[in-house]
Amino acid sequence: MSNNLSVNQSAPDFTLKDGNGDDWRLSDQRGKVVVLLFYPGDETPVCTRQMCSVRDRWDDYLATGAEVVGISGDSVESHKNFAEHHNLPLRLLSDSERAVAKLYGAESFIPGRVARAVFVIDPKGILRYRDVRPIGLFKPKDDATIAAIKEASNVRN
Repeated sequence: MSNNLSVNQSAPDFTLKDGNGDDWRLSDQRGKVVVLLFYPGDETPVCTRQMCSVRDRWDDYLATGAEVVGISGDSVESHKNFAEHHNLPLRLLSDSERAVAKLYGAESFIPGRVARAVFVIDPKGILRYRDVRPIGLFKPKDDATIAAIKEASNVRN
């Protein structure tokens, strides 16, 4: 496997394209909490449930003020179609080379796949929460993610 990024370390910067083909850069988000939701693939049963769960709780996510993005190895076009098909409010980023998944240690045990993972980064760019699930159908829980966002918002160091 790759990098094992730990809580309380600086989150590595990266730039990926979103479903509109626009660049999204982590360092541009300084000053707010950022949530990286890694998932294996668009239009797969568990991933669709995971992203639709975020959509259904979107008001709760919005209330935190965090920047929430989904990341998988799918293409920009796939993300655009997936977001439109399921009315997903969050920006989906294309990590087609899986470089960011490797950088963050969000790789699946299945070769060539991204793991289901959540990373919460505080306003200063420090990783405050990490939940990586390299195999299995279990998905991260929205309540735990929202609690981690609130906790990262309150970190003062």
